[in-house]
Amino acid sequence: MADKEKDRINNPHQIYEMLINGAITPGQAIIMFNELDNSKKPMGKAVDEESLDEVMRELDQLIGLSKVKYLVKEIQAFAQIQKKRQEAKLLAEPQVLHMIFKGNPGTGKTTVARLLGKMFKHMGILQKGHTVEVERADLVGEYIGHTAQKTREQIKKAYGGILFIDEAYSLARGGEKDFGKEAIDTLVKAMEDYKDNLIVILAGYKDEMEWFLQTNPGLRSRFPIQIQFNDYSVDELMEIAKMMVEKRQYKFSPEALITFERLLQNSKSDRNYDKLGNARLVRNMIEKALRRQALRLVNQKRISREDLLQIKPEDISEVPMNQ
Repeated sequence: MADKEKDRINNPHQIYEMLINGAITPGQAIIMFNELDNSKKPMGKAVDEESLDEVMRELDQLIGLSKVKYLVKEIQAFAQIQKKRQEAKLLAEPQVLHMIFKGNPGTGKTTVARLLGKMFKHMGILQKGHTVEVERADLVGEYIGHTAQKTREQIKKAYGGILFIDEAYSLARGGEKDFGKEAIDTLVKAMEDYKDNLIVILAGYKDEMEWFLQTNPGLRSRFPIQIQFNDYSVDELMEIAKMMVEKRQYKFSPEALITFERLLQNSKSDRNYDKLGNARLVRNMIEKALRRQALRLVNQKRISREDLLQIKPEDISEVPMNQ
């Protein structure tokens, strides 16, 4: 399809007619529907310019995470009261907000870290509010002195925001002679030097993070906030699935919902669930369902808008937990 013809498309009925007439494939139609939807969204407002109310709404819309939501309200209230104390010429206590997130993959740890950065910017706790996400390979070097340099580079990037270290326990796995210890030491120093404009969040599996804290007794006291991210229930996973599907402008048929829920219940008993389960598994299952739906429709002679929207039971299959 020529670019000029594409530029003239300004409503979904045009896309629908082109699909019926065979001018475009179902896959192209899906892309064009999404592009049309995005073109109608207001421009000129960057993600980091969202208001505090908008970011709070994003957090509230996340399924579960009641402890996290309560913690944010505590921090927000404390920040507001400290500001009022300053205005009243009273002593204002700074907050130490370094955190440890414990939980399996797919339980929302990274998503929450990103939202916290935005919130803390609005609350005046952080200057920029961005989140720099790293893991062991980003911090640990290959020779003496290299690790401190790499770690300081990541700290510099994160200054004014959040440094989020996933699988943080891997920094201590090599023992005393491993360069990971150098990364921890550099990190601890930076937490003290830049405490007014840097928040460090360490994340990982619950048991591994507990072991990590025991290997370095001084670490626990530096992270006063520890949050357990529990696995989602099947009901919560179904709510997440519905939200993901709606955002992509699809919908489950009633029978597909039953099939999806049954597969989720089965997956809970898989020994690899803690590695690939939760919201991550839901996302993978949905993405696979969308590909299977496209394969089902691609050779269909007449394709209605309802066909493009609906996910059917035959589109849904289990995603291997060892992939």
